[in-house]
Amino acid sequence: EEDKAQITVAFEQVNQRLWLAIPVVIVGLLSHYFRALRWKLLLEPLHLKPRTITITLAVIIGYLVNLLLPRMGEVARCSILAKYEDEPVDLIVGTIVAERSFDMICLIAITITTYLLQMDVANAYIASQGSQLNISGNAILGILFLLLIITALFIFIYKRSKQTKIGALIKGLGQGIISIFRMKRWGSFLIYTVLIWGCYLLLIVIGFKALEATLHLGWLEALSVLVFGSIGMIVTPGGIGAYPLAVQGVLATVYDINKNFALAFGWVSWLAQTLTVLALGLISLIILPLYNSKNVK
Repeated sequence: EEDKAQITVAFEQVNQRLWLAIPVVIVGLLSHYFRALRWKLLLEPLHLKPRTITITLAVIIGYLVNLLLPRMGEVARCSILAKYEDEPVDLIVGTIVAERSFDMICLIAITITTYLLQMDVANAYIASQGSQLNISGNAILGILFLLLIITALFIFIYKRSKQTKIGALIKGLGQGIISIFRMKRWGSFLIYTVLIWGCYLLLIVIGFKALEATLHLGWLEALSVLVFGSIGMIVTPGGIGAYPLAVQGVLATVYDINKNFALAFGWVSWLAQTLTVLALGLISLIILPLYNSKNVK
């Protein structure tokens, strides 16, 4: 009963600060816009030049689809550019693989940075969770070996079927992936990357203002929430269930926030992001065909 009462109090505090939804939507929209501009840079070496509005709407709709069907959002993004911009799907898929791979590298870099900036509290958390960290060296080697087999299989299939549609698809996919190394505007690419992750970080800082228990938390704490929350997003479709628990774990264990208020913050943060994607995604689904009514291929 005490837990229920504290969670109720937490959501009442959020209701008193609903005006925070305005900056959340604005920052969320900016993160999608910067991601679209960065993706556009990846397409340039392949001589693909989709319009900025179309590619931005495609990114937003991709996130909407991922809420319903995990990883199908990337397919939706490809389909939209193929339909409205008449671009080859195989090349587009390759750029998405390159983009996602680069984001994973960014997440690893942010995790290391978070650890170095807060080494004392990070070590305390790792020590408290030591019995639950069961990732072995053999498991990592197994994953690397599996990736090596998949790569070798693609090369084998491509050599055997260069002149077929499958060969053309694999070649296009490869060209899309290596487009990240052929970019001329690396500076702009890195700036957009910083802006994307900066928006994600700012969303968490804004969220801290929704609860009295988290008002005193700042950018360093937001970094930790960003790392663990991102892992929660990967574990389950749209982060449902896993995201709030991951955020609760880091806030309660590392920063000594009451476990019920920490859980409430996790759910509020997840709901804010999810509802923003739903709202922007549905609006994009309406705007996309209207804007491109004369450009359907």
